[in-house]
Amino acid sequence: MVSVSRRSLLALGAALPLLGRLDWAVAAPAPANADKVLLNYNESPYGPSTAAREAMQRGIATAGRYPYKHMYALAGLFAQQHGIAEEQVAVFAGSMAALRYAVLAFTSETRGLVMATPSYEVPRQAAESRKAPVREVGLNADHAHDVPAMLAADPQAGMLYVCNPNNPTGTITSTEAIRQALTNKPKGSVLVVDEAYIDFADTPSVVSWVKEHDDLLVLRTFSKIYGLAGARLGLAIGHPALLERLAVFGGDNVPAGSSLLGGLASLEDVKLLPQRKALNAQLRDETITWLKGRGFTCTASQANCFMINVKQPAEQVIEKLATQGVLIGRVWKNWPQWVRVTVGSKREMERFREVFAATV
Repeated sequence: MVSVSRRSLLALGAALPLLGRLDWAVAAPAPANADKVLLNYNESPYGPSTAAREAMQRGIATAGRYPYKHMYALAGLFAQQHGIAEEQVAVFAGSMAALRYAVLAFTSETRGLVMATPSYEVPRQAAESRKAPVREVGLNADHAHDVPAMLAADPQAGMLYVCNPNNPTGTITSTEAIRQALTNKPKGSVLVVDEAYIDFADTPSVVSWVKEHDDLLVLRTFSKIYGLAGARLGLAIGHPALLERLAVFGGDNVPAGSSLLGGLASLEDVKLLPQRKALNAQLRDETITWLKGRGFTCTASQANCFMINVKQPAEQVIEKLATQGVLIGRVWKNWPQWVRVTVGSKREMERFREVFAATV
């Protein structure tokens, strides 16, 4: 494979498709539709931090120039914070793009995709688009990825996908299980670990593992805890040769300068992540405790979403809450009585409980 410099690789890759007062201390909630409580897309109710908003405003003045220097700076800062080389970080307009490119790069009609169910659907959709076989393996009794079953599902798999914490359940797959997957996966395959929700969890990241493993790709996003979903900013972390395999798929994937500056400001704000993590955990856990007190089973989430067994067709519950302006969702076909709920602000979770109690 032809060697490329960090800058050319990043440019090419990016050219492709105290808890009581934390609620206000994190940042003022983003403006919301007063008639709706939006708990359906795993978005942040707080939006970008104050520092990120100010940086994004400054980015407007730079919009006449291509934002490559900001992209290199973002990759460099993330690499420095995680003790890896800059060449092991590629920037994308959202981690979803990197995930789709990974499926296209690592699967084929003869080398399939293995993933859990329920889990994030994008890998399956991408694999089906290129007629790659897909093997979906049910979660285990703890709602973690059943790694032994995944390893046995397809001896010719080209890619194994682990979302950790998992979307939609918010549950954790242990570091030991992920290491088992990396060690025992089919020869020539790539393990993709999607850490979109890792900053909410108490489990360690596996980003540092890319230093020793050239068959591991880790994905990160600024959409969740950093509140930049609308800014479309994500990272792929792996061996440079692995990142090159993503870089061949083309498409307009350069994040806007304002997005990159917002991401930089977010990484530089050392207080932001622990504050938002603590607030999310408080609101999530008190809501789950309330639901359990009413006889409902919930997943043991460490993310900004969780699932509830509503003991009836979940679509009906979604419709009932929507009539009262509370949007939740969605439903996975093999869990038809479970529904996912995103953790919103304190006011939003109070409204969710009020409506849920009256309608379910």
